[in-house]
Amino acid sequence: MKKIVANFKMNKTNNEVKDYIMKLLPKYEKDKAEIVLCVPFTAITLSKFLLDGTGINIGAQNICDEDDGKSTGEICGSMIKNCGADYVIVGHSERRVKFKENGRIINKKIKLALKNRLKVILCIGETLAEKNTLKTNEVIKTQLEDALKGLYENELDNIVIAYEPIWAIGTGKTPLAKEIENTVKVIRKVVADDFSDKAGEKIEVLYGGSVDVKNIASFSKIKNINGMLVGGASLDADNFSQIIKNIR
Repeated sequence: MKKIVANFKMNKTNNEVKDYIMKLLPKYEKDKAEIVLCVPFTAITLSKFLLDGTGINIGAQNICDEDDGKSTGEICGSMIKNCGADYVIVGHSERRVKFKENGRIINKKIKLALKNRLKVILCIGETLAEKNTLKTNEVIKTQLEDALKGLYENELDNIVIAYEPIWAIGTGKTPLAKEIENTVKVIRKVVADDFSDKAGEKIEVLYGGSVDVKNIASFSKIKNINGMLVGGASLDADNFSQIIKNIR
């Protein structure tokens, strides 16, 4: 079954999340895909309450790189888990760029997420300049190896890799199907080389970057893709239900 992750980013109050869920549930086809809604921190507990027993999972969009202590304004893994989240996004390009999160920080966040029994959605991807200078494979390899450093192979069972080319996020521009397929091959090879062939085959890989109703069917047919990470197109419940319906 394909996985579809919705990233709300910094959108929706609790009332708006409640309205969204009430609109989505009657149209949700449970056997069509595995759904993860990554809502704002403020809406995790409410979302868990409303979605309990539906099969839809809840995710957070970030996690602190410290377990507790003097980090005013941060949210640690145990807090996220206690609120009812199942997943957490780590390494999104907006965090890498705006908040200067490097490979060491991302690696630390992943380990803390796993420690707190949270599944990780690890985002990786290249800039337009890196794509144009043919550095995509190099960037992907470096980001992956930095993020997964020091992990045991069995921990990969709780990690999903989301390939999100930075130049495609929210721009309406998307890579060719063959380009995505080639990058997914690179991702699986890096995991296979660093862990095992079995791990490379088994790891879940999603595509994200301007995914919408119009392209979801074609994207989901790409070889070795396990699902999608959807941003802006997931913010409307009717639209997102159509994305779920159209995935192959």
